[in-house]
Amino acid sequence: MKLRVLAIAGLLALAAPGLALAAKAPTVALKSIDDLPTPLPYPYDEKADAEADLAAALKKAKAHKKLVLIDLGGNWCGDCRVFAGVIEQPDVKRWVDKHYEVVTINVGRYDHNMQIPARYGVDKLKGVPSFLVVDTKGKLVNDGAFFALTDARHMTPQSIVDWLAQWVK
Repeated sequence: MKLRVLAIAGLLALAAPGLALAAKAPTVALKSIDDLPTPLPYPYDEKADAEADLAAALKKAKAHKKLVLIDLGGNWCGDCRVFAGVIEQPDVKRWVDKHYEVVTINVGRYDHNMQIPARYGVDKLKGVPSFLVVDTKGKLVNDGAFFALTDARHMTPQSIVDWLAQWVK
């Protein structure tokens, strides 16, 4: 069976060389959002220079061949804080740090730093947290899949990490 899976993966790679298989997400030890340590983090610095933070993350990601995860949200948002709590779990953090440069951008109540999602063709956020995944060339790789975690508090930690894994090659 294992050989069959490898053979199929090989055929897919030959048939579509530009198509990469996503990296496997780690198995998350935490089984429920309810088990997250409290208080949940307040990940968004309301006084931060979002443009400088994003530029630094893009530069660092390029140097280390990682993706940039642009986390758009606000500290008032429970789902944003849940996401921040999940990615701070040690087993998840190691994996996220290996594959992503994470930059948190405070969008307030959709009235701060909105030029950043607009730069990537997102003129209106349908909720937060919203995520833009950008490659080392500055190209958006998760076009159309920005809002999947806006209900993070009703998801499992594993499903959140599985979502992140689909963009990693």
